[in-house]
Amino acid sequence: MIKMEFIFEIFKNIPRQGPGCSEATRKAFEMLTDIPQDLRILDIGCGTGAQTLELARLSDGHVVALDNHEPYLEELERKAVEEGLSERIETVSGSMFDLKFDPESFDVLWAEGAIYIIGFERGLRDWKKFLKPEGYMAVSELAWLKSNPPHKPLEFLNSGYPAMKSTEENISIIQECDYALLGYFVLPERAWWDDYYTPLEKRLRMLEEKYAKDVKAMAEIEETYYEIALYKKFSDWYGYVFYIMRK
Repeated sequence: MIKMEFIFEIFKNIPRQGPGCSEATRKAFEMLTDIPQDLRILDIGCGTGAQTLELARLSDGHVVALDNHEPYLEELERKAVEEGLSERIETVSGSMFDLKFDPESFDVLWAEGAIYIIGFERGLRDWKKFLKPEGYMAVSELAWLKSNPPHKPLEFLNSGYPAMKSTEENISIIQECDYALLGYFVLPERAWWDDYYTPLEKRLRMLEEKYAKDVKAMAEIEETYYEIALYKKFSDWYGYVFYIMRK
């Protein structure tokens, strides 16, 4: 089994594929002002769509949910039907590196825990053209919360995300990309645990039994356990920061 396939296997059937919570989605959405009734939102890298569903609940608009992993989209479609939201949620299989939408076609671009894939600055620059004049961008991004972090989290996060920056550096990038920053906040620690790390640990224990004789799979499982242990010990030093800005 190749690594990417197994990563999808690890995150199968858990509520979120990264840190986040409905409370944070609501808090970020409440920072948007003067939004039209026929609001159009593009949720980039939506995963199974926990925040997509919340955005549909919060607004009377239309949410386009984009991801490149079709099983995630199928799961979102099922949940949307269950909640009676399917008429206002449209799933699109595609890449955030090559968005197939008309310029200035969305009031809001949303990305929770996903912009790192394309890169924070590149995402802000490349996606900007899809926003209507004075449209909004809301993204959560992994960031250093304090300077001079300890060696263990620094080494681990630099190996997986060498472009990771501090909150202050990301704010400077937002300004350089000619956005007006409306606000930002650090996701609470429960956003890492309730719908992500806690169910993920249960999932890992199940996978340990299933792949006990698969050396590569077990190495990936151990690395994920290590990631969880690092956050448990060093959560004061890094976290996800939600940035809300306007074009």
